[in-house]
Amino acid sequence: MDLFNQTIDQDKNWLPYDGIVHYYGKILSQQKADHYMNVLSETIAWRNDEAVIMGRKIFTKRKVAWYGEKPFSYTYSKTTKYALPWTGELLELKLQVEKQTGETFNSCLLNLYHNGEEAMAWHSDGETDLKKDGAIGSMSFGAERKFAFKHKNTGEKVELYLEHGSLLIMAGTTQTHWLHRLPPTKKISRPRVNLTFRTIVEHQR
Repeated sequence: MDLFNQTIDQDKNWLPYDGIVHYYGKILSQQKADHYMNVLSETIAWRNDEAVIMGRKIFTKRKVAWYGEKPFSYTYSKTTKYALPWTGELLELKLQVEKQTGETFNSCLLNLYHNGEEAMAWHSDGETDLKKDGAIGSMSFGAERKFAFKHKNTGEKVELYLEHGSLLIMAGTTQTHWLHRLPPTKKISRPRVNLTFRTIVEHQR
């Protein structure tokens, strides 16, 4: 599917019900997108992701990083991460996403997929550390990849392709009612960097 020449309807809700997903398409020029892809690949403190599955700790080929305005703790897959201070480039991109969407964010989880065989299984971002029904802004750099949603009750699916330098917003009750994933493919050999800007809520103890 060639999405590079299509007109993007930024007001379109890609979900038929129970959530809000807007795809803004490319919000950066090719030159700027290339620049950020290179800088993020080289300067972010990437680490192999960890998860505890059936009592065993595993490490993924996919790499991750966690940044924010404070050293927020963030727990998923039974592992806890602590946010590193913003880099200049991440702050620039955060402001760009906030300007585009009218949302505000205080943290960012980054993923580095080296090729199409590295993927993300069905899940929803419903951790208690995250703002309830808060927006998540997803920026993509590098290889164009399919992104899919599946309703938790009906099983209905929605698929779209995320382009180099593009922005997707998930909001409302999306995380409550829908799963999402990045499916694997053997057709893609180029890397992809994904930034998911989020809002962490510090719970009073």
